[in-house]
Amino acid sequence: MQPFSIVIHGGAGTLIKGLMTPQLEAEYRKALDHALEVGYGLLADGGTALDAVETAVRLLEDSPLFNAGKGSVFTAEGTHEMDAAIMDGSNLEAGAVTMVTGIKNPVSLSRDVMEKSNHVFLAGKGAMQFANSLGYEILSPDYFYDEVRYKQWQGIKDSDDFQLDHSVKKDGKFGTVGAVACDAEGNVAAATSTGGMTNKKWGRVGDSPMIGAGNYANNKTCAVSCTGSGEYFIRGVVAYDVSCLMEFKGLSLEEAASEVIHKRILDIGGDGGLIAVDSDGNIAMPFNTEGMYRAFKTSTGSKEIGIYT
Repeated sequence: MQPFSIVIHGGAGTLIKGLMTPQLEAEYRKALDHALEVGYGLLADGGTALDAVETAVRLLEDSPLFNAGKGSVFTAEGTHEMDAAIMDGSNLEAGAVTMVTGIKNPVSLSRDVMEKSNHVFLAGKGAMQFANSLGYEILSPDYFYDEVRYKQWQGIKDSDDFQLDHSVKKDGKFGTVGAVACDAEGNVAAATSTGGMTNKKWGRVGDSPMIGAGNYANNKTCAVSCTGSGEYFIRGVVAYDVSCLMEFKGLSLEEAASEVIHKRILDIGGDGGLIAVDSDGNIAMPFNTEGMYRAFKTSTGSKEIGIYT
C-alpha cells in the first residue's frame, strides 16, 4: 500500500478576508471539511480514487455555498444550467455533461455517461434524455434557488454583462467545485462540477466539463481539477498542460502546476487556480487570485483547510 491523498476545491477568486463574516467563513470551512473527511474515509477503507472524488463533489454540489448543484448561478433566462466531468486515471476513461437542468448531482450523471454510454460528453437536451433513460429525478427550480445567487443575477439581468462567478467582490459566495485523489493502489481520478457564469447566454460552456481543459486524470502523471476564468482555461488546455509538462518535460507535480497557473495562464490574461495530485500521492494547489477554497488530507498525516493566500 502506498501513500494516498485527496484534495478538494470550492472555487478561486476575489476572496478578501474583510468581506467575509466569521460565521460565513466557518460555514465554508465546515462544508469543505465534511466533503474532505468523507472522501478521505473512502480512501482509508480501501476505496477507489474515482469513488472518493465523485462522493466529495456530490457533497459540495449539495451545499448552497458553492456554484454547483444546489447553489448554481442564474442564466440570462433565469434558469440553472450545470456542467460536470469525471475522469479515471487508470484507464483514461471519462464522462461529462453540460447544460443540464434539474439534476441534483451532475457529477454522478457524468460518471454514468462514462460507465453506461459509449460516449464521453453529452450536452443539453441529449444529456437530459440520457438522464431520463436512467430514471434520474428531475428536481424543480425551487431546489436550486439561492437568494444570494438571485441578487447577483438581478444586478446584471437584461444587460449584455455576464459575471465570472469567481470574480464577485461582494457576498463572497461562489465557486466551481472539484476533487482529485490518489488511492492506495496508486490510481488517480478527478471530478469537477459548476453552475457556470451568472447571466450566461447562448449555451455558453466553460472549462469545467471539458476533458483536458478543466478536468483531467492520468496515472502516468496526475489528476487535475481547475477553477477560474473558463475561456482562458479552455484556450490554455490547462488540466492537460500540467500533465503534459510532467510527462514530456519531466517536471514534478509542483513545478508543472506552478508553471501553468503562475505563468502560462497569466500570459494569456487568465486567472484562477487548480488542485492536483500525482500517482505518488503528492499534492499541489496553486492559484493566482486572492484566494481559493481548498482542503487536503493525506495518509501521511497532513491536513489543511484554506481560503486566503
